[in-house]
Amino acid sequence: MVTCTGCALLCDDIEVIVEAGRIKETKNTCLRGAGRIKGCVNRLVPSIGEQRVDVGNCIEKAAEILKNAESPMLFGFDNSTSGAQVKAVQLANKLDAIIDDTSSFCQGIMVEKVLRQEFRTCSLDDIRNKADVIIYWGSDAQDSQPRHLSRFSYFPRGEERQRGYEEDRTAIAIDVRESNTAKICKGHFYRIPLKGDRRFILALMDALSGRVPKFDGYDVQKILELSGILKKAKFGAIFAGIGLTYSIKDDAGILADLGRMLPNFHIMPMIGHYNMRGFNENLFRETGFVNSVKFGSEPVHDNRYSIAETLREKSIDVLLVAGSDPLLSLPRSIAKSLAGMQVVCIDPCVTLTSKISAVNIPAAVSGVECGGTAVRMDGKKVELSACVESGFLGDEEILGRIMEAV
Repeated sequence: MVTCTGCALLCDDIEVIVEAGRIKETKNTCLRGAGRIKGCVNRLVPSIGEQRVDVGNCIEKAAEILKNAESPMLFGFDNSTSGAQVKAVQLANKLDAIIDDTSSFCQGIMVEKVLRQEFRTCSLDDIRNKADVIIYWGSDAQDSQPRHLSRFSYFPRGEERQRGYEEDRTAIAIDVRESNTAKICKGHFYRIPLKGDRRFILALMDALSGRVPKFDGYDVQKILELSGILKKAKFGAIFAGIGLTYSIKDDAGILADLGRMLPNFHIMPMIGHYNMRGFNENLFRETGFVNSVKFGSEPVHDNRYSIAETLREKSIDVLLVAGSDPLLSLPRSIAKSLAGMQVVCIDPCVTLTSKISAVNIPAAVSGVECGGTAVRMDGKKVELSACVESGFLGDEEILGRIMEAV
């Protein structure tokens, strides 16, 4: 059995069939996981500029570029092992650099509230064993994390939920559209207007307090129906998706307010990248912040140190990217700033960002070609082990060698 690094569920029941040193087949994986485990279609090669060189030369050149930078930034690491993330934080500290990950434009605000214990939370195993009411809010888990419902939430039999979804569980979807997850929720789909999550929460809090909910244009009876279900729950879970996070990002505390009115409910951010939670925890342990940190005499957190703002303001001159593709994931108006700076890319695969990088350093696929640890979306530490040998260095070793050279 191996652990899948296709997403932050880190499913540990995956069977891999290896023949002649290559993965021939996987069992129990979703399509996303199978793609991750079987590896790249187009493998990154070590290069400086357009010239192919050996990895050692690439590492030396990367160190030289970072050492001579006036305002360097390190970005990514959500698809890196926890050991590599620790090395990245240490390297950023040594360089007085900025460090950030994708959570600065997705779930970072929610994870930080979990780490600061502003949300009541629990483990995925608790949900599988105990939960009778499950809410997917702004999340289409059936598409983004296909084994979420089947392995941890709605479908499985749990220790206290032996009859499973047929009798023992109620699944609810709250979203702006009827997603594939919503279609599974047996009539418990609550469609809300775009960016209407805050108003819906306020109306739901009114209903929970015994007041008539106020939400212009919305069926009051639906809100009262939902509040009735939530009040009766013995163990509830709210999976906060990116849709909810974007909608209430300026007032995320309102979700904590709702949680305080529902003492039997637990809140868990829906995280995509397999070790984003690990990065957030490692940086939080070192600095007290989960992303967007500038090192110096003391670490400083500010939105202007996020990847989006640094590129928008063109406030950095060198970017080291590991396990991420900002040229693909960021808006073109922001990402085009990458063309005017030196980029160092560490990745197993060819990406859009690697195509414009000054230095490319190929890395082993973690959980497939190298081991380590990662943190599941609920905070559980998970061991990763290699199932094939590739000869590529792991990202932890690459970052360690760069740090020694700067």
